[in-house]
Amino acid sequence: MFTSPSDALSHEAIIAAVRTWLEKAVIGLNLCPFAKAVHIKDQIAYRVSDARDPDALLEDLASALRELAQSDPERVDTLLLVHPWTLADFHDYNDFLDDADAAVEALGLAGEIQVASFHPDYQFADTEPDDIENYSNRSPYPILHLLREASVDRAVEAFPDAERIYEHNIETLRELGLEGWKKLGL
Repeated sequence: MFTSPSDALSHEAIIAAVRTWLEKAVIGLNLCPFAKAVHIKDQIAYRVSDARDPDALLEDLASALRELAQSDPERVDTLLLVHPWTLADFHDYNDFLDDADAAVEALGLAGEIQVASFHPDYQFADTEPDDIENYSNRSPYPILHLLREASVDRAVEAFPDAERIYEHNIETLRELGLEGWKKLGL
């Protein structure tokens, strides 16, 4: 069970942990075939929210959504909003995702930006907490991943069998197993 980090942990240390997870798990295991290109091109913006409650996080999310919408896609294609001090409980986090989608809508960004979700205790419906397939969305800290829909559309169009990504991830993670995941040191 994830617990919030100490207040002494710096934004730099948090971002370093997220980058390591991205490189070892997301890219290293090819859980997202689209992540490598934006990582190599340094088009991922990392933001750490100091929010201690969902209302403050919602304000930070609105700011991050505006930032991504106003950024040149060649410079910033996607944004990871890491929020280590709020929504440590996965069920609270999962409930918050409705508020995140409402924020996208309220800012007039529906159809332009979408929110993907990652959490240290991520659990898909109809799975047990320790089922390995949950690890495809497990991250070192709670993360709201802001994606440009145009970029997602281009990536899906260029990637054959994009609908198989989820199935591929399950196969990869089952092959790796929980012990293999632990060896990644994440």
